[in-house]
Amino acid sequence: MVRSQRWKGAAFTVPFQLGFVFLYLIPIGYAVYQSLYRSHSSGLGLGGSTDEFSGLANYRQGLTDSAFLDSVFRVLVFACVQIPVMLLISLLLALFLDALTSRVAGRFRVLLLVPYMIPGVVAAIVWINLYSPDVGPLTPLGKAFGLTWNFFAPSMVWPSIGNLLTWHGIGYNMVIIYSALQGVPRELFEAARLDGASERRIALSIKVPFVRGALVFTGMLSIIQMLQIFNEPALFRNVTPQTVSDSFTPIMVIYNQAFNAGNYHYAAALSVLLALVLGVASFLFYRLTSKEAD
Repeated sequence: MVRSQRWKGAAFTVPFQLGFVFLYLIPIGYAVYQSLYRSHSSGLGLGGSTDEFSGLANYRQGLTDSAFLDSVFRVLVFACVQIPVMLLISLLLALFLDALTSRVAGRFRVLLLVPYMIPGVVAAIVWINLYSPDVGPLTPLGKAFGLTWNFFAPSMVWPSIGNLLTWHGIGYNMVIIYSALQGVPRELFEAARLDGASERRIALSIKVPFVRGALVFTGMLSIIQMLQIFNEPALFRNVTPQTVSDSFTPIMVIYNQAFNAGNYHYAAALSVLLALVLGVASFLFYRLTSKEAD
């Protein structure tokens, strides 16, 4: 009877298992398989092409591809700045909501989640129009204060994209951190107040350590999303192609190789390499930020 109940319980996971196999494992395996081949055209390239096994040649080429390596380095440096800023703002907003009554906090929570509810492409289009010197309000606003800025200049394109990503992502991260704050025993706050601790000391010494796991979790998700950034730079490229090249991010390099150059096998190898970079970056972030159990 116990074994039968276990099988019945396991049956509820079948839809997830099927989705995981068909939507993740099989595509990943097919990408690895494709990355081990190269296409060769006969004659002057006017005839058909044949796929020949090349082993790790595509991976060796990817590890020496300056465009791909520069894009990975560029995004990693950007992530080291943007992710801490976004998580800090999300943490401050979560602490602010936790200090309010549940009714007021619920209203603010919905308001702060509105940017996350907007699709990423739509959000990028909105901010590109806000940045535009022709139709956007930010350029005239800067001139009113004696400031001249070009949000599409080489020195400003990353801050412009970072502002967009922060605006779009703080609501989601804030909800996760706020949910973790709700699990902190309220008795600890009362005991700290009786001992004379200020609200600032309670936040730093009790609340923030309790949400460490939520911060690590949101940080890992942000790293994964950052290394896969594509929509925002691609839309910025339509406005300022001289600043945002087709190899601006790793996904843009892969997209260019697959759909513009038609080199699907090499694009598959770059995808596998990027997945390895994501795994290593997430693992290192987890080891450096998570506290070992005593």
